[in-house]
Amino acid sequence: MDLEIKKGNNRFYIGESEKNDIARITYYYQEDTVIVIDHTFVSPELRGKSIAGNLLKKVIDFAKEDNLKIIPVCSYAVLKMTRNSEYNDVLLNKI
Repeated sequence: MDLEIKKGNNRFYIGESEKNDIARITYYYQEDTVIVIDHTFVSPELRGKSIAGNLLKKVIDFAKEDNLKIIPVCSYAVLKMTRNSEYNDVLLNKI
């Protein structure tokens, strides 16, 4: 199974295409320099393989490269980003 993380339209995903993915993390721009992570999904057969964490890392790396700040609203991103101080530089506001 190909687990390559691909960049799509306001998302990173694993799968054949954006419409036919098996895992994804989505975001939208709230402002030119602020993105909101609004959804993370990993299909049941991939759970327990750190897929969600790898997807989150891709979004964080993307934000750092483009000097963006992140507002996590999906429960997974909130949990991971607010409990780990290494993400403070990309969090818009510490929650």
